[in-house]
Formats: sequence, structure tokens, C-alpha cells
Amino acid sequence: MASTAGLVEEAPAAIESPETQPLLSRSNDVIQQEKPILLNLVTGTASIAQLGIWIFTILIWCKILSQPIILFTAHPLLAISGLLLQIQGILILQPTTTASEKQKGTRFHYIIQLISTLLFLSAFIVIEVNKGTHPHFDSAHGVLGLLTIIFIVSQSLFGVVQYFLPRSVLGSVENGKKLYKYHRWSGYVALLVLEIPAAIWGATQTGYSINLLHIPLWAVVIPGLAVVLGVGARLKIYKLGLGND
Repeated sequence: MASTAGLVEEAPAAIESPETQPLLSRSNDVIQQEKPILLNLVTGTASIAQLGIWIFTILIWCKILSQPIILFTAHPLLAISGLLLQIQGILILQPTTTASEKQKGTRFHYIIQLISTLLFLSAFIVIEVNKGTHPHFDSAHGVLGLLTIIFIVSQSLFGVVQYFLPRSVLGSVENGKKLYKYHRWSGYVALLVLEIPAAIWGATQTGYSINLLHIPLWAVVIPGLAVVLGVGARLKIYKLGLGND
């Protein structure tokens, strides 16, 4: 991952202009006057996303821990915790406006997403070890999980390179700025197309969940939709290279 030296060298240069904002942010998202950066986690529609992801997470933890503890137990607990942190990493950065807020938000985003990625990787390792000699990736959930891990790791590395290491890897800070919208796109695709569907499927449609957890589909679909709405309401399409401000 990026070194501390790379952070100090590149971050200030990369946040001075509006076009260099990491992920999604704009002065008319949620106006802040140097308020504590952690307020971004609950400001505006972030509260809707938080409600959804916390209900989802608590439900999964309670259901899993109500069963006997085995090696597999760690897989869903690590995976849903990784998803919980992914949401926090997005929400804390979206409404930043000033240069100071952007820098703080990016550093928090980087740390949170690093931990989240490690949790997802740990969940992947656990399920692979648990499978043993049995067939791997022989179900829709298994294939979706593999694609999710590949996408998350690739997207995370992409974000580190384009923000923290643009000169050494891409040749210049400007080249890094040009890639920002692709990092945003990949982040939202990973969340909305892979991570949330994989979580819903795993909670309701696998043999383990059907036979032991008995979680109704609506109980995870509704929180999932709350996450989509809460995060999506703060999305600015011009930051994805579509339309104008």
C-alpha cells in the first residue's frame, strides 16, 4: 500500500482543485464549516445508509452467533464487517468541501478501506480453507464472492496509485487526476453490483442460510435498499464524468 512519504508528497498537490476531489464531493452536497470529519458519517442521507447497514450487520451477527461456532462462522462475520466499513469509507469522504476536510477525509477513507479490504480477504481465505477438498466456486454465491474479492482488491490498489503515487507510477499528478472518475465508478460498481447482492444472496440463498439461519429475503433487501438510497442521494453524476454541475 502507499507509504507515509507518498502520502505527504502527493496528497496536498492532489486536493487543491475541485477536479481532484477523491470519490464524490462538492460544495453543495452537505455544507460544512470545518466541523468534525466524523459528522460526515451521519449528515444528511448518510443516516439512512447507516440505518440500513447497521440493521443488516446486526442481523447477520445475531443469526450467525446463534449457531454453533465452527470455522465457517468467521466467513460471514468478516464479510459483513468488511461491507460495513466500505460504507463508512464512502460516507466519510462524500461531503468534504475545504482542502483540509478533503485531506482528512481521504486519510480516513484510506485507513477504513484498507481495514475493510483485509476483512474481505480474510473472509475469502476462511471459506477457501473451510472448503478443503470440496469443489470451489461451484455456486452462484461462490462465483460472485470471487468476483467481489478481485474487484475490491483491484479497485483499492487503483485508488492508492491514482491518489498517493501518481508521479512515481503514472508520471504526474495530472495523470492521477484524470483517473479519479474511474476510481469512483469502480467503487460504486463494487458496492452496488457485487458487494450488496453478494451479502443478500449469502444471507438468504446458500445452503447454510436456508437450512440454519432462516432469514427472510425482505429482512436484508430493505436494509440493502436503504444503503443504496442513502449513499446514492449524495452522488454527483458530474464527478463520474457524466453531465455538468
